[in-house]
Amino acid sequence: MDRYKLIKEVGDGTFGSVWRAINKQRGEVVAIKKMKKKYYSWEECVNLREVKSLRKMNHPNIVKLKEVIRECDTLFLVFEYMEYNLYQQMKNREKLFSENDVRNWCFQVFQGLAYMHQRGYFHRDLKPAAKFCCLDMRVYFLLQRTCWSPKDVIKIADFGLVRDQFTTTLY
Repeated sequence: MDRYKLIKEVGDGTFGSVWRAINKQRGEVVAIKKMKKKYYSWEECVNLREVKSLRKMNHPNIVKLKEVIRECDTLFLVFEYMEYNLYQQMKNREKLFSENDVRNWCFQVFQGLAYMHQRGYFHRDLKPAAKFCCLDMRVYFLLQRTCWSPKDVIKIADFGLVRDQFTTTLY
């Protein structure tokens, strides 16, 4: 964790807390999920469903797991940082979004889900959450501007309950 500087806690949930952090060498902003449970072996860490599934996925509409760090029996998952939460943006906005915007966002979510399903993974917890925190959010909205644009990208996140159809039962 020496490579990262924790900036601000952006969320707290059942399994851990999420921090906005910066990579000291590259200056890249990331999200770091610090798990509450202790992990006593590296094998235990890499066998987590969230880690196993995200390591196998590379899609523009699925949040990227950049690194897994185990330090002093604490597990840290380093993700790409998503600036905005779509649910919060929708909830706080006075004016409705256009049908085209909503259609575009749904299409992106469906693209990400189709990619997951083709690889045998099922999210099992896809829903907008009421809290602004990386841990509880299922869909993130990446904005580099304050206005909405067709270039904006929706990403599916929080793979803690994901299932692999080939190795586990789906219920």
